[in-house]
Amino acid sequence: MGLFKDDVSGQGLLTDGIEGIEHNILTGRLEDLVNWSRARSMWPATFGLACCAIEMMATGAGHYDMARYGMEVFRASPRQADLMIVAGRVSQKMAPVLRTIYDQMMEPKWVISMGVCASSGGMFNNYAIVQGVDQVVPVDVYAPGCPPGPETLLHAIFTLHASIEDGELLRRRAETGAGAGIEVAQRDGQVPVLIGRS
Repeated sequence: MGLFKDDVSGQGLLTDGIEGIEHNILTGRLEDLVNWSRARSMWPATFGLACCAIEMMATGAGHYDMARYGMEVFRASPRQADLMIVAGRVSQKMAPVLRTIYDQMMEPKWVISMGVCASSGGMFNNYAIVQGVDQVVPVDVYAPGCPPGPETLLHAIFTLHASIEDGELLRRRAETGAGAGIEVAQRDGQVPVLIGRS
């Protein structure tokens, strides 16, 4: 009944045609539907480099169950993945490998920087470690922590889902070629620790 007649105005499909239907799945924009499906069907590429990778694996295990969000398949092949989770410190030797894997991923592709070492080099302020993975690939979401727990990684993934759905990430990538650079809050109860300070 609500499809044919609006209870408030008396207008509806019979009197106004397709314009009389409220915005729903039948009349939604194709772009919105595509963005919604992209956010709900990500296939992450595993790129675990250090201790953060253990927390990433825990996120994919049964207790947190990323399968509920369409992400149950961690892909070993970059050509079948559209989300790179960089978990851990990136050495200068690994940076070209990381870029090659990113270049081989299908478009559109997204990057989550997991942990303080991936995001800024962490406690490894030396010549051997890249001081931020954003120097190698465009980062969309930064997940803080040392290491961030599964709750923080899931929060980063949900934030990425929301950004994909509103279409802003694709517009920004087309205009600037850069990632969104969204920083999320830590959700696993860790207390931030300043390394090397008293």
